[in-house]
Amino acid sequence: MKTTEVVLQASALGKSFSRKGKAPVIALDALSLRVKAGAVTGLVGPDGAGKTTLLRLAAGLLLPDAGSISVLGLDSASQAIEIQSRIGYMPQQFGLYQDLSVQENLELYADLQAVPLSLRPSRFAELLQMTGLGDFQKRRAGALSGGMKQKLGLACSLIKKPRMLLLDEPTVGVDPVSRRDLWQIVYKMVADEGIGVLMATSYLDEADRCAEVVVLYEGRKLAEGTPAEFRDKLKGRVFTLTPPAGGPPPRLLQTHLAGQPGIIDVMIRSGRVRCVVEAELAARLKSGHSELFPAAAYDKIELSEPSFEDAFMALVPKADLRPKNAASLSPEPDPVPGAVSRRDEIMVSAHNLTKNFGAFTAVREISFEVGKGEIFGLLGPNGAGKSTTFRMLCGLLKVSGGEVQVAGRDLRRAGSRARAQLGYMAQVFSLYRQLPVRSNLEFYGRAYGLSGARLRQRINWALDEFHLRGREESPAGLLPAGYRQRLAMATALLHEPAILFLDEPTSGADPLARREFWLRISGFAAQGVTVVVTTHFMEEAEYCDRLLIMSRGTELVQGAPAAIRRLAQSPENPEPTVEDAFIVLAEGRLPAAAPTGAQGVES
Repeated sequence: MKTTEVVLQASALGKSFSRKGKAPVIALDALSLRVKAGAVTGLVGPDGAGKTTLLRLAAGLLLPDAGSISVLGLDSASQAIEIQSRIGYMPQQFGLYQDLSVQENLELYADLQAVPLSLRPSRFAELLQMTGLGDFQKRRAGALSGGMKQKLGLACSLIKKPRMLLLDEPTVGVDPVSRRDLWQIVYKMVADEGIGVLMATSYLDEADRCAEVVVLYEGRKLAEGTPAEFRDKLKGRVFTLTPPAGGPPPRLLQTHLAGQPGIIDVMIRSGRVRCVVEAELAARLKSGHSELFPAAAYDKIELSEPSFEDAFMALVPKADLRPKNAASLSPEPDPVPGAVSRRDEIMVSAHNLTKNFGAFTAVREISFEVGKGEIFGLLGPNGAGKSTTFRMLCGLLKVSGGEVQVAGRDLRRAGSRARAQLGYMAQVFSLYRQLPVRSNLEFYGRAYGLSGARLRQRINWALDEFHLRGREESPAGLLPAGYRQRLAMATALLHEPAILFLDEPTSGADPLARREFWLRISGFAAQGVTVVVTTHFMEEAEYCDRLLIMSRGTELVQGAPAAIRRLAQSPENPEPTVEDAFIVLAEGRLPAAAPTGAQGVES
């Protein structure tokens, strides 16, 4: 439904937050924008850009310091209650009541929104059908998978049919299938009811599907327009490099190119390295000059169509935060010790790994091995059993059946000695939020057995390696999300573990922070650190040497990303992504002739 009706208008909007003894933080600076009905408007930007502040102002939860913002023709400063009765608002941490059932949460939000009793049965039935939660009405919200929780949160925000919907990172921590389902719900409402949607997201492929996109940076609007308008500005400046078969992993070439003169962005897509370059370098590449690209590191280089993500990375200012451990690239087959993992030296081994919770089997006979210096990814839909498997590998959950060895030790018989070889970064930020950065490092360093000069040396290493200098006395809980992520990884690596376990490490991180994170991981793997990671960002699976995709506690498939991508290959989709394969597998649409199991797609 196309319309010219403006449902949100901000004019010279300003908002700052005071800090004791420090200059105030300017969250929004003279921001002006409009959002139309009948369309989804995307809001993107790095951490601290002002996205959440803008949505809270629109919802009438904050008052502006300057300028104005109106929603549905109402002023958010003086008519907040009226606005809140007419919109749906879904914050990042949606306020579900974990001990209440799905039905009880819906009833509670109907009470809060004063939905007439006579209208509730039909509205509940509509929302339950829309979100696929009809069979889970009696299930406690806290027992739902991540994707189901997000769907329930969205349903609660839609209890009273809104004329506008505000969504703050609605798909963070949600698997690709659930993410697709959420957006089908939203876009159907836009098409059928003509509502306006303002959606903040860190998934730039979602922004690519919006009618309009607004890019924020440090509280200011950098640009706005349609995704096509953003893409057109990058025409002729995006190149794809295809690495040779049997050569170094693509992530090594990506690490080599990151931060080089003329390179704006570099990432891995479908086993190839994608580069966004400055106009001058683009002209040289088109004329056959490619001095930055070692000939032995790729078979061919091709001009590619730009995406919104390419345009975003070219637009947003970026500090030089290239990790100091970044691996170098040489034309030799094994350019860095450990860069190509050594499968003959097994660091993690699971055989028929099983976990029962009473009569419920959460993980059933999972088997795999991870070699030294290898990056191994655990993927699966929400509720697949990834986190349960992960926690058993880390020694945080008791194993019900099967065998698991870490660093050559049986985790059940030599748990403490095996765990001394591990570094662990939890999905949820689990450091002491009130303690400063340095105090957190000191505490975890001592917990890992470090002391004296060795502890001081490792803390200095962490501050330098993770660019935390100048923030030593900042409380951990007040750090921007990207810096909290760096601190969490720094504490996990203080004791120089042989194996690093990372549970959804980039969930909620902006695209800049995610790129920095994977450059670090690639560098540590090149030094021989073994990495086991879970992730919902399917493009991040390309950084892994091998993947295990799970569903309902069992293995769907295991193998290298290239082999798994081939499972979704078809005449209609000749170059599938890992996400394409994930959706095919998760929905049980694997072609009958396709092999499954650990041996089926190993190469």
